[in-house]
Amino acid sequence: MKIKTWLLLSYFIVMLLPLGAAYGLFAWINSYHHDRHVTEYMDSRVELNAVQSLLTDPSLYRPDADWSKVEELATDQLSITLYTHSGFMLYSSNPIKLASASFTEKDKLYKDFYNLRQTFNRYTYKEPVFSGTAIAGIYEIEWIRDEWVTGVEERTWFVTGIFAAFFILLFGIVTLLVNRKLNKPLYLLMGQMDSFAKGRPVQSMAKRKDEIGELAESFETMRKELDMAKRKLAAEQQQREFMIASISHDLKTPLTSIRAYAEALQAGSSTVRDQQEYHDIIIAKSNYMRQMLDDLLMYTLLQSSTYEMELVPVDGEEFFEMLVSGYETLCDEKQIDLSVMCDVIGEYTVNSKQLTRVVDNLMSNAIAHTEPGGTIGLAAVQTGKIPDWCFDFVKLALGKKEGMFLIVQNMGTGLAEEEMEHVFNPLYQADQARTKAGERGTGLGLSITKQIIEKHNGTVQMVSVRDIGTAVICWLPQRKGEEVQ
Repeated sequence: MKIKTWLLLSYFIVMLLPLGAAYGLFAWINSYHHDRHVTEYMDSRVELNAVQSLLTDPSLYRPDADWSKVEELATDQLSITLYTHSGFMLYSSNPIKLASASFTEKDKLYKDFYNLRQTFNRYTYKEPVFSGTAIAGIYEIEWIRDEWVTGVEERTWFVTGIFAAFFILLFGIVTLLVNRKLNKPLYLLMGQMDSFAKGRPVQSMAKRKDEIGELAESFETMRKELDMAKRKLAAEQQQREFMIASISHDLKTPLTSIRAYAEALQAGSSTVRDQQEYHDIIIAKSNYMRQMLDDLLMYTLLQSSTYEMELVPVDGEEFFEMLVSGYETLCDEKQIDLSVMCDVIGEYTVNSKQLTRVVDNLMSNAIAHTEPGGTIGLAAVQTGKIPDWCFDFVKLALGKKEGMFLIVQNMGTGLAEEEMEHVFNPLYQADQARTKAGERGTGLGLSITKQIIEKHNGTVQMVSVRDIGTAVICWLPQRKGEEVQ
């Protein structure tokens, strides 16, 4: 049950409790009244008849009358008062009434003659006494309802006792439930939060179907997300430290070579041919260092949460035709056969500079891992347009989603399954010894490629088969209407 519902229900019960007790007391007293009414009325009539024969004597209503017989009729439960016709009190067996007033107005005195009136604690009867045709006096008789009053008091105390006992019981139950449903889980939740804040193990809370359960579930979700974010930050920090150490190490080798060849040129003892070779090596090492720093800068930029890549709409046929052209010379230098295909229609939203970087990275990897005499395939094709030169496992990897595929395929030894799980991780290189020392890449190219494609709302994957070859497949969605990517 929800805590809100439980509290409202408890409040409702507490509010109804005094009303229920009052109604129960009223009903019980009313039932008791009906049971006693007839009996009391008949008893009062009997007593009234017994005293009326004496009180109807007109001689009793003179100031000098003898009221000794009237005194004999009066008891603790019955009082008699005699008035003159004008309202003066001649006699009363009730000393309190006798002392309070000696005269009663006629309008009040003459009211309710012959009527046996009932109040909470007494019956009252008044009747005039005639002397001839004139009123000689008026007598008033009162009967105290001791038994009735005692019964009502007993029932009132009984109901009050039941009410008090039930209230104490209800208070105890509510206190117990409040401690169980509110205090205990709240203290446990506070303990969880305190433990989490201090980095201690967090004691799990049993699932509850109320607001505290929802709060505990939200806290548990938040805790898991913060733990995950903490682990991610730790992993990123470790990755940064590894990246700095790795790049520092990779920069040290070309810097050492540049320094050595620069010192040799400065010494002037080498031949002209050697000087030209030293010069070319210095330029090559400088270009390698620049490429490494450029990749590092690009990777850091793509990692930033504030970086927004600007995408513009382009004609697919014209843009991708330009994108896949210009790599023949690089392949010819290494005696590699390059097959190029472009078949794209429609508009796409792209960042031309970053997609050029993607193709450059992928082609550089393909050329570096293809032996002379091998083949490389480069294609930008619409969904459903599959180049003939694609390996069978590459054709199977092409999906049916609307858009286009950018494919870079090369012959080679291929990669194992466990290697492909890490190829898009930064600084990962499947074969550290594949190229000459100091000439291998930074290991950031595929990671940068993945991030650029994802910022184009696309996907990238690598497929490979041992002793056949490898392919990187990028998918980009087509632009729809005036949609801004």
